[in-house]
Amino acid sequence: MKHQENASIKSVCAGIVVFLACFSLLAVNPQNADAGGAYEKPGDHSLTLFVDGLERTYNVHVPSAYNRKTHLPLVIMLHGGGSTARAAIWETEWAVKADKEGFLVAFPNAMARSPSGPSSFSDNPQLWNDGSDRFYAGQRAPDDVGFISAMLDDLSARFALDKQRIFVAGFSNGASMSFRAGVQLSHRIAAIAAVAGALWVDPPIFMHPVSLCYITGTADPLNPIEGGVPRLATGASDKVRAKPKPPVRTSILKWVRALGGDPKATSVSYVRGVLTETYLGLNVGEVTCITVDKLGHTWPGGRSLLPESMVGAKSSRIRANDVIWDFFQKHARPVPEKIDGGGALKRSQ
Repeated sequence: MKHQENASIKSVCAGIVVFLACFSLLAVNPQNADAGGAYEKPGDHSLTLFVDGLERTYNVHVPSAYNRKTHLPLVIMLHGGGSTARAAIWETEWAVKADKEGFLVAFPNAMARSPSGPSSFSDNPQLWNDGSDRFYAGQRAPDDVGFISAMLDDLSARFALDKQRIFVAGFSNGASMSFRAGVQLSHRIAAIAAVAGALWVDPPIFMHPVSLCYITGTADPLNPIEGGVPRLATGASDKVRAKPKPPVRTSILKWVRALGGDPKATSVSYVRGVLTETYLGLNVGEVTCITVDKLGHTWPGGRSLLPESMVGAKSSRIRANDVIWDFFQKHARPVPEKIDGGGALKRSQ
């Protein structure tokens, strides 16, 4: 049985490698070449940066309504460990949401553990340096915070961005990276959305308050609600990602306390299998924690790279993109006139 299980896992991983390789071929585009502002045309564009001596890549989706006269919000979507930017486009369908609502969305690529070799879901996964010290023992870890900052600079130079509405979302390892980016780039990011990840930064200290929308499932084997070693739904563990995770509530309450909020929720609701808890910061900032019954390690309302037998069930109880975008729209960074004479931020009405 164990031999069959391992063979099954290897077979699935091999399929994913081919799947991601196809996306990689679609993403090739040399050095941000700008053919008369071609990157401003609606659709997907692949861009390249050099950060800390490493070549870094990202995709940006430009909505059909884009023009330089209107400053648009930006959502940065961080893929899960072992995934890619192109796969995240397919999994989450953020580009579809961006076209509908009129915002830019960027999909950066994490570095493979061995940058000199081809990335592979199982043998050489692309992983974010999320502050957990899980992935880069004995080797130099990439500066992913520096990469995201450099990407923001690049996007700001190329597009008309609304700098009060820059948001970061992430899934799994990407969710953990969104926590780290929210802390270390709080002077640039208005709010984050973490789906099925952990906050490893301890303690989180902000230059400016950053609101948080957190989503997870009760049946997620790789992000256990009560914490512990992540395991596939089959019971098999992944040695690369085997560091025990903290309980979900630990991550949530650390963020609440960093915002100066009360660890007791100000509102709680349970509707059709979805538990929603809300916490308010002292002056500005809000935390919303959403727990979906029976949801496994997947993007709610989206697709999954891995089969249910490995990561648990999908769910259509909520669509993460809709919930997250509604949250982001309520949590733009306060404009200067909403800062009082003592330098304290006031809650927007």
